[in-house]
Amino acid sequence: MTALAVAAALIALVALLGTAGVRSRRSARAAADFQVASRGVTPWWNASAISGEYISAAAFLGSAGLVLAYGADMLWLPIAGTAGYVLLLAFVTAPLRRSGAYSVPDFAEWRLGSRSVRRIVTGCVCFVGWFYLLPQFRGAGVTLRVLTGAPVWTGWAVVVAVALLLAASGGMRGITAVQAVQFWLKLVAVAVPAMVLLTVWNLAGAPDPVGATPPNFERATRVQVRTAAAVTVPAAVTVTVRGRVDGAVRDGERVPLAPGRHTIGAGTDIRFPAGAPVPHAERLPVQDGATWATPFGRAEENGLFRTYSALLGVLLGTMGLPHILMRFYTSADGAAARRTAALVPVLLALFSVFPALYGTLGRLYAPELLMTGDTDATLLMLPQRMLPGPGGALLTGLVTAGAFAAFISTSCGIVVALAGTISQSVRRRNGVTAFRLGVVLALAAPLAVLPRIGPQGAVGLVTMALCVSACSLCPLLVLGIWWRGLTAAGAAAGLLAGGGFAVAAGLARLFSGPSAGWPQDVLAQPAAVVAPAAFAVMIVVSLLTRRRVPRRADRALMKLHLPEGTPVR
Repeated sequence: MTALAVAAALIALVALLGTAGVRSRRSARAAADFQVASRGVTPWWNASAISGEYISAAAFLGSAGLVLAYGADMLWLPIAGTAGYVLLLAFVTAPLRRSGAYSVPDFAEWRLGSRSVRRIVTGCVCFVGWFYLLPQFRGAGVTLRVLTGAPVWTGWAVVVAVALLLAASGGMRGITAVQAVQFWLKLVAVAVPAMVLLTVWNLAGAPDPVGATPPNFERATRVQVRTAAAVTVPAAVTVTVRGRVDGAVRDGERVPLAPGRHTIGAGTDIRFPAGAPVPHAERLPVQDGATWATPFGRAEENGLFRTYSALLGVLLGTMGLPHILMRFYTSADGAAARRTAALVPVLLALFSVFPALYGTLGRLYAPELLMTGDTDATLLMLPQRMLPGPGGALLTGLVTAGAFAAFISTSCGIVVALAGTISQSVRRRNGVTAFRLGVVLALAAPLAVLPRIGPQGAVGLVTMALCVSACSLCPLLVLGIWWRGLTAAGAAAGLLAGGGFAVAAGLARLFSGPSAGWPQDVLAQPAAVVAPAAFAVMIVVSLLTRRRVPRRADRALMKLHLPEGTPVR
């Protein structure tokens, strides 16, 4: 029944989005329609579209999974993401819109008069977008695998096909209305099940998720481990195993598991008795309720640095996200862009209440996700787990529709931003054709890498993209808008230093996996070190090359900061 509900929800969502994409094609003919929707989007509509675009796999699935696995330590994610829009409102939105540029590389060339800087910025934009697409594809694959048992590539195919249709057929004009509607669909998809599940929790006696011990299975539970894994068993337990445990093949035998590390083979079926402690995937901490509910309660080595570095990366990275910045080019003027940015934190704060709630309930009703490591599936599993039967299946279908709306909405925005950047950076006669070729390239690059990377959480992948943005595009925008003395040489040096290190760290994280120690912690979350260094490099090199400040710098800053229509001489 759950599989049927999921299939029906997907068919309805794809049909709705496909219809919107076909209809938008009729009104999108010129390059301006594809790239900036002819600059005619109202603040409320634009704010809804930006919020829909920002609520990606990380916000929809990953936040709940992080709360389940790590507890109160992870509440910084929605706070940092929302606060990033406050900085965006204060420092970037209105001046950037007044520049009249189509994209971040356009702004860089207009401000600094350098094609070389434009090419470097184009590279940074592409890596940010490609890193950001990875969690959308992976989230779609995990969703269908967990709910229906389908291969992970089926989820990738759904997102790629719909994003290709919407972005290539209607561009920015085509996806704006779709993304605005999708924000409200996603809000309903998390809010309605949350209210129902809260009622079920209360009717069940409101069990306390903050217990004195690590999570236990409340009832006898069967866990199927799809991929080989290493787990930590917090207390001795005897289980029934069909498959491979610690290298030995078992055929329905009772096996005692001592506290400590154990390995489980792919396809192994394990049955736990009621009250058994939940084994945790080796990469996840085993926490009692008090530790889970207390920020920094684990006293983890270098945990404070990693948390604040990731927070800084999200905070500054939001200011430079190309698919978000491109939205402000669709505003009629700087004032409209500022009003749009002011509405976005309100909408995001409204949504951010719910993922933490799902993560908390997951500790009670879906603790086996801590064992399999599929914590991103917390929100997907809870409706059927707490409300078995047709009601839970219907809620699962609603949540699935919201999840795929998140994947598709964010993917469309990123693809349009990348395609616009690529098409504007090449010599071409037909802007629409170049844009559509850019759409194909934007989707093909991350899809080629995805099967080759190790297991990664949605939030980890998104913070990796935000870190590249924080260490490259954010310094360029802030200094380019607010400091006359920025030179092309300074911008290029900072972009190469900051963006280059962040991209290298991201690739290392994708292909080598997590590790421990100070050097590895800096490599995993480099924003706290690299972002200030990128600012410093841009400033120092610009001071050393102060004679090469663009002649039009004064006029450029006047245009950025004076109201529209003011004569600039």
